[in-house]
Parts: sequence; structure tokens; C-alpha cells
Amino acid sequence: MRTPRFLVAAAAAALLLTGCSATGRGPDENGVITLRFQSLAWQKESVDINKQLVKEWNAAHPKVQVEYVQGSWDSIHDQLLTSFEGGEAPDIIHDASDDLADFSYGGYLADLTKLLPARLKSEIPQRSWDAATFDKKVYGVPFLQEPRVLIANEKLLKTSGVRIPTPEKPWSWEEFRQVTKKLTTDMGAKKYGVAWPLKEPVSATLNLGLSAGGELFQQGDDGKVTVRFTDADEVVPGTVHDQVNTDGSASAATLGMGGADTLPGFFGGKYAMVPLGFSYRQQISQQAPEGFPWTVLPAPAGKDGLTQGVSPQTLSVAEDSPYKKEAVEFIDFFLRPVNMVRLAKGDWMLPTGTEALKDPSLRIAKDGWATGTALAGHLRPAPAQSVRGYPEWKDKVATPAYQEYYSGAIDERQLRQRLQEDGNLVLARYQR
Repeated sequence: MRTPRFLVAAAAAALLLTGCSATGRGPDENGVITLRFQSLAWQKESVDINKQLVKEWNAAHPKVQVEYVQGSWDSIHDQLLTSFEGGEAPDIIHDASDDLADFSYGGYLADLTKLLPARLKSEIPQRSWDAATFDKKVYGVPFLQEPRVLIANEKLLKTSGVRIPTPEKPWSWEEFRQVTKKLTTDMGAKKYGVAWPLKEPVSATLNLGLSAGGELFQQGDDGKVTVRFTDADEVVPGTVHDQVNTDGSASAATLGMGGADTLPGFFGGKYAMVPLGFSYRQQISQQAPEGFPWTVLPAPAGKDGLTQGVSPQTLSVAEDSPYKKEAVEFIDFFLRPVNMVRLAKGDWMLPTGTEALKDPSLRIAKDGWATGTALAGHLRPAPAQSVRGYPEWKDKVATPAYQEYYSGAIDERQLRQRLQEDGNLVLARYQR
């Protein structure tokens, strides 16, 4: 059992490790304050750009220095919760908008509404701000976003004679289904029109479902949210289900895979197309065999066009930070248009900023950049952004239900019943 003396010693050691002093985090003897910035950048190019921007800030602001702290997407939620409760949270926090709701409602993040400079407010569209706004307060600055696109084998598409979609004239969901049937061949080893990597099926299903008018979560006059699975919500999952179980144009073996797991089969010609996040282009450009003909196509469109949901990456400020003003000043510098472009290219994602999106280097045809920027105006906050209890609903109800539906173990009626009846029992506990 730990003794009080041990706990005091451990607390003192923690303060030393985190750069805090027992008397608080005031300026040092030279009047210099230090902000801790925890970044989740993980690819070498992205990490290098993050560190370079910190270096540039520090060179220009000798009295306000920023310390770069490396975090990890794999453990960010639990790590942040521990640091918040222990009073050791970094000043500036890199996260994603779909992880902010509980931290915002829990009082762990600073309300940035009155701290944000006018330049930054106007640079980012309101639809992106909505992703980080809870109870009419802004708790994060959205700066990178990732639509889902179709990564396709260009040679297979051209030889099949199918119409090649563009952002101006995308495939409908029904046309997409017919195309995948045409691209499927049974001569020798079967080759599929599409591979759906749906190890994590919920966000992909809900975000793409916005194109068909699906919303799934409905807010009543009393402010409470319930799940209602409509015909519009059925379009995307129904398409996937039928491709796998009726048409045989989608491989059932990939349903339990992550996106990267499908790439060897894609490079080998086993799948003509794979729906993936935009940033997978980097991995494909690095790993594709010499001369492999790949291209980037827009995701299919429904009655609401190319609309799809995203959960932008965000920068927030800890409520406990004594340097909120300085932290926001750093964020403003970090997200200047030229810097936002550097960050987007480092992560192979899209910037949220309207000025950054105009940069010519993000509008070239090579590696599908032009397709991505054409989709930017159609991106909306993911449907579940502000739903209390969503993580539990996703893990305990939606993930197994969608997985069983896609595999053919349950039908559409059973999917609807589980998402609604079981799901609303979960959400109700968070809204009493």
C-alpha cells in the first residue's frame, strides 16, 4: 500500500517531469514563460513541420517559449483525461473534434469564443467551427480535415469502359453499385469491384450517409437526442450489404480489415477500388509498385450531393492553463494560411482555412489533390459530434450491429431495431 510519504515524493517527481514547479507555473527568473504543446503528428514529414513551426515561433518570441510534447492518437483520450484530472494537462492540445464533447462539458477545455482573433475566425468557415462548438461555446480550432475518397486502379477502370466520375459528375450510390458489379470478374482468382475495410464501421457509415440525407441522430424539442434510422440512413449501409451479400462485388474478407490491410490486395489487382481516408494517398504513393496506375475519385453522391461528415483535427487550450491568451496567440501563428498549407501537405490532408485551400500546390492533379480540394466545400461536422454517450453507443451497440449486418448475419430490420431500441437505452442514461 502506498504511504502518504510515497505519494508526496511521487507528486514532486511528477512536477519535475512535467516542467512544473511546486509553487505554480509562473515565468522563470528571466521573465520567460513556457507553453507546453502536445502534438499528435506521427508521420516523419508532419512531425518535422510541427517542430519547425515551434522553432520559428520560439525564435520570434523570446519571452513566450513553446515546448513540443509528443502525443499519440492511440491513447489520446485516456491520456488527456488522466492529465486533466491530475492538473498536468498541456497548455495547447492537439486532438480531433469528435473527442472534444466530454472534455468540453466536463470543464477541462477553455472556451475560446472571446479569445480568438478576427483573422482566424474569418479564415475558417462556420461549418468547420460547428464541429468544435458545444453549447454555443468554441472549445477547439479545427485546422485539418479528411474526406473519404475512392482510391481506384485506373487501368482496370479504363479497360472496363465504366464512366469515370468527377466531383462535378460523381457516381450516385446506385451507379456505384452497378460499376462494382461490372468491375468484378470470376475468371481464375476472383477479382472484386470494391474492398470495404470496415474494422471500424460506424464513422465511415454515418459520415458517408450524410450524402443520402441520413442523420440518424434526431434532436427533439426538449433538446434530447434519440436514434431514428430512416430510409435515408439505410442507403449507404444497404449498398455495402448488397455488394457483399447479393452482388458478390465486394469482398467479405475485408470487412474486418483496417484501410492499410487492403493495400496489398489493391496493388495486386484483387480489388479495383478501396474507399479510404484522403491521407492514405501518402502510403499508396510510397508503397505502390513502380508504375502502378492509381487515381483518386470522389465518394458516391446521394440526394444531398457530395456532402459527407468529417471530424477535423483541432487545437484546444486547457482550462487550467494560466496562459490562455499566449496559447491562442501561438495557435494563431501556427495556423496562418501559409503554415496551414505546410501542415496539410505534411499530413496529406485538407486545411480548413479558405485562404489555405486556394494554394496552388493543393490544387494539382498529381496524387489526387485537386479532387480533395473540390470536396472541401461539401464537408460537414460528423453526425455524432455533440451526442453525449456516443462512444458507448458506438462501441456497445452500433459497431457490432453494423458488422453483423454487413456480414449478412442480420437483416435491415434487425439492424434498425438494434440501433434504435438498444441505442436509445444507452443515450437516455446520458440525458437524464
